Amino acid sequence: MTVRLIEIYESTRIHSNDSKRNFSLREVFINPDQVVCLREAPEFKQKLLEGILPKDLDKRQEFTHVYLNRGQSGLDIFIVGAPSLVEKKLTTNKKQLLKG
Repeated sequence: MTVRLIEIYESTRIHSNDSKRNFSLREVFINPDQVVCLREAPEFKQKLLEGILPKDLDKRQEFTHVYLNRGQSGLDIFIVGAPSLVEKKLTTNKKQLLKG
């Protein structure tokens, strides 16, 4: 079972200067069993307030750094949404084994 989230990613980089970086949004489908850690991503909140991120994002938006397991190496992605909301979405459809 996968969960649909919105990723924010760097689409192009013209120079190393932040003002020349372009960010875009795209859908990603994540297997919740592969999520290792969720953390707040305040650096993206700062980029949003500076106007570096897409203009259609609300200035109150929060971001989550998601760490995914890929065997010996991991994959880090940034998701639009607060960590608590991302965690809720990842665990909503999880079935729990009844102990009895």
